[in-house]
Amino acid sequence: MTDAIDGYERPDGTVGIRNHVLVVPSVICSHLVAERIADELPYARATPHDHGCAQLGADNEQTARTLVGIGTNPNVSGVVVVGLGCEEVQSNDVAHDLADRGVPVRELSIQEVGGTDACVERGIELARELWTQADTRERSISLGDLTVGVVSSDLRESTRETAGPLVGEAIDELVGMGARVVVAGTERVLAHPEAARARTASGANARLDGLLSRHRNQPPRATRVGMRAASLDFEEITREWGAEDIGEVVEYGSASSLDSGLAILDAPSRFEEAATGLVAAGSELILHLTADGIPAGHPTVPVLKISGEESTVGALADDIDVDATTATSEDLLSSIRTVADGHPCAVDEHGLTEFAITRIGPSM
Repeated sequence: MTDAIDGYERPDGTVGIRNHVLVVPSVICSHLVAERIADELPYARATPHDHGCAQLGADNEQTARTLVGIGTNPNVSGVVVVGLGCEEVQSNDVAHDLADRGVPVRELSIQEVGGTDACVERGIELARELWTQADTRERSISLGDLTVGVVSSDLRESTRETAGPLVGEAIDELVGMGARVVVAGTERVLAHPEAARARTASGANARLDGLLSRHRNQPPRATRVGMRAASLDFEEITREWGAEDIGEVVEYGSASSLDSGLAILDAPSRFEEAATGLVAAGSELILHLTADGIPAGHPTVPVLKISGEESTVGALADDIDVDATTATSEDLLSSIRTVADGHPCAVDEHGLTEFAITRIGPSM
């Protein structure tokens, strides 16, 4: 099987497999306006969220960092940032940081433009302007040029024993092609810090220690995945990571800097929050292992749903891309290649997207 696909080269040397104009609200107060702008244009996508106002220190910084991160994803050809005008995460600051990274960007705020309707109208004009200037020419690229995100939102037996090994085998092949793989699910590392450290390359140990320290100093969160992870072996709960050592630990909202190999992202296993972090890390495509068949995608990247739960595959056949009970790693790689080459995945067909940014502490 050839790994050649069609993609889009960006000025910074990265390659995308989609070509979206992203409409990013800097604050919850402008997310409906952002959605109305994107709804009018087939090439535009919005990222509505409930952040950007009344957040404290680290959360405020993380929200801003994440909004910049998603705007620099290679699947994005340009960004319209929409603010209200009085928020903590100011739209002009987000736009300034995107421009510094070479992203074509436009910015406006509801208060400055003169109200909701005027902002929608002007936002549509700016998005069209970005699209007319975007490079829409497709070029031949390789699967090895991509960053692939991986998140397993549960630790059910079917995920650990069936879907996990299948994905891990495909991940090893992608890394062998030169791809970068970023995995989410910090609960696994927190439950087994010594096992994680033993699998981490020496150059990434300091960042791993930093991750562990940050979580020790945060309010504890009891999650189903976290409690299950503590009762299982580290190897058993990370089979979808493949066999590669951890080469990098990535802060939530930041981009991975690995040339190729395996990176872990400081993100929870909850799909919506993990997916946004993976997109900000640079993933052009996400593999989601789900025993429950969670029918949610992401506005910016295609998400392949992979399930090893027979009852889920039977009940949600139209929502699952890969049946791990019957698929081989070659089947999975073929599905990855097909979707990377422009074919819609199941959540794309249904128009199902979710966007969420994880929180560190409380908001006021």
